[in-house]
Amino acid sequence: MPSAVILTLLPAFLAFAGEVAGGDVAVPSSGAVQMREPDVSAFGKFPDGREVHRYTLEVPGGWRATLIDYGAILTSFRVPSDEGGTDVVLGFDGLDGYVAKHPYFGAICGRCSNRIAEGAFSLDGRRFTLAKNDQERHHLHGGVAGFDKKLWKATPGLSDKGPFVEFETESAAGDEGYPGRLVATVRYTLTPDGELWVEMTATTDAPTIVNLVHHSYWNLAGHRSGSVEGHEISVVADRYLPVDAGSIPTGEFQPVEGTPFDFRPERPLPARLADVIRDLPAHSSGRPAAGVDHNFILRGWQADGALRTAALLRDPTSGRSLEILTDQPGIQVYTGNYLDGELEGKEGQRYERHAGVCLETQAYPDSVNHQGEAGWPSVRLDPGSTYRHTMVHRFRQR
Repeated sequence: MPSAVILTLLPAFLAFAGEVAGGDVAVPSSGAVQMREPDVSAFGKFPDGREVHRYTLEVPGGWRATLIDYGAILTSFRVPSDEGGTDVVLGFDGLDGYVAKHPYFGAICGRCSNRIAEGAFSLDGRRFTLAKNDQERHHLHGGVAGFDKKLWKATPGLSDKGPFVEFETESAAGDEGYPGRLVATVRYTLTPDGELWVEMTATTDAPTIVNLVHHSYWNLAGHRSGSVEGHEISVVADRYLPVDAGSIPTGEFQPVEGTPFDFRPERPLPARLADVIRDLPAHSSGRPAAGVDHNFILRGWQADGALRTAALLRDPTSGRSLEILTDQPGIQVYTGNYLDGELEGKEGQRYERHAGVCLETQAYPDSVNHQGEAGWPSVRLDPGSTYRHTMVHRFRQR
């Protein structure tokens, strides 16, 4: 097991979840469970002959995750249900959908995820210019051909924690404008309790920046169920990062109290996404806000590698909830604002606006342009050091 310690949940957070009586936190079961290595199958082929494979992680009880080595993408996550299992992530049935333009469904994004203002940053007195793939002005999720578009090397296996697949990719110096050669890995593990662990690492041969993100769109009612506006959300954060019209943080840390971004677990009633979206302030241009796409500063974070509860998402209709634990300082909540029904996803489903919500643990967006400022985490990685990022997806059903 990783050395990180899972900290006790806040009592108010547990009360909102309604999952645990008397403050008892659910932990992985210790009984012996028969597990097997992931199944490997063909998922498609590129015109140049390179093959893409699908890896199926399955444990008793109806839990199943499928991943592909293109983009290290989580293509489906099936939770137990009366229907024989419900897939709760958005995605595509075949490779063509993932190769075409799409909003990072289930992908690992990097080398430095989220937005970097003006697509540029300074490091050790040198100015680096990155690919500008957001509004032709800013850098987003690693650039035009980021980690979400790489064919990763895959190694499936079975550990004491459960079946896993570990992906590895190499990013050459100068790739998308970044300095240094970077080697990144991500290991997905499915535990007997249905927890999905995502453990990311990276090393470099020269000073560079790293901020890897897992970018699944979750709909706890099922990927075909339409809007997530009926979902409830709680985030263990007292402050958030306001953004400008280009979704770049303004540099301020604002309290959530008295704003539509108050998702704190201490609220007397949980925040319902439909109400949150309705109450969002209009953009400076006057146009209505399409939804949430903001980073929240996680309460009590320290650079100690410990896992802390970051957020809880709940669908009152199905009774399913998803708790996110992480060792990172922030979490981006994104409510699928740019989905427009044009994409045909799995089983022919058209994904409309707010069809899924992303819960992306990370360092803060544009942190590299605020290095040295109070409260901003570092995204710098030097030779001899290892970048580490763990997030745990913990599901419950009532």
